[in-house]
Amino acid sequence: MNLEEYFARTGYKGSTEKQDLETLTDIFQHHIRAVPFENLSIHCGEKITLELEQVYNKIVQRKRGGWCMENNQLLGWVLRCLGYDASFLGAYVFNPHQNAYATIMTHLLVKVVIDGKPYIVDGGFGVSYQMWQPMELVSGKDQPQAPGVFRFTEKNAIWYLEKMRRKQYIPNQHFSNSDLLEKKDCRKVYMFSLEPRTVEDFCFQCTHLQTSPDSLFTKKSICTLQTTDGFRALIGWTLTETTYNYKENMDLVEFITLEDEEVEKTLKEKFNITLDRKLVPINIKGFYTI
Repeated sequence: MNLEEYFARTGYKGSTEKQDLETLTDIFQHHIRAVPFENLSIHCGEKITLELEQVYNKIVQRKRGGWCMENNQLLGWVLRCLGYDASFLGAYVFNPHQNAYATIMTHLLVKVVIDGKPYIVDGGFGVSYQMWQPMELVSGKDQPQAPGVFRFTEKNAIWYLEKMRRKQYIPNQHFSNSDLLEKKDCRKVYMFSLEPRTVEDFCFQCTHLQTSPDSLFTKKSICTLQTTDGFRALIGWTLTETTYNYKENMDLVEFITLEDEEVEKTLKEKFNITLDRKLVPINIKGFYTI
């Protein structure tokens, strides 16, 4: 494990000497545009583990992606190696299908303190809820970014993240009522406390999410990647390419349905992923929106 190999993976060529917000943002953006948020291992018969060396091997050396416990664990390691004050937190993800926050802490995120100011760095959420810049941990302040306007609110020591989106233009009207589309203008994302967490706090969740029939991740094969102007996502056989603010206050959302034989080629061309085992795509309706 070494930083030079990680930076070669993400294409980052900037400074590693400064522990400032500008450098953190640059490193973070290179990560989310090179490393997909994906759960394909579950649908290839592979087991997802949380040992850092195996996460490093998967993401850096095998050029795969991962879910939050992999992406953010690797990011946390990189930032600490560079001298940042970085620690882990745990969040409860909002489920719009049930209109409630999860009862299990399944989302790992990174807190970074710079010059006494805390920031949340989360490279493991994907689709349109993936932040593009570290977010200042302050309550009630709108923080506009390319994906939309993010905001934290705090109540009784619990922090809540929500995101306001733009209008959406969908050229392929066949998908205008797709269950993958977020219908609300403002969406709750997750809630968390500032209690420090360790990777070991997520071992049960890691097993549960990849084995339970009730898990979102067993119901859908997901691969998403941020681009310079939006994001792309392959969910089951549905490929989505979103361009942020392609017109004033309007995002362009383009859908394509792939044939079985097109899936692996698309993963290679659009996400730079080559799988070792055969993928069995799946997309059970509900539970996930872009």
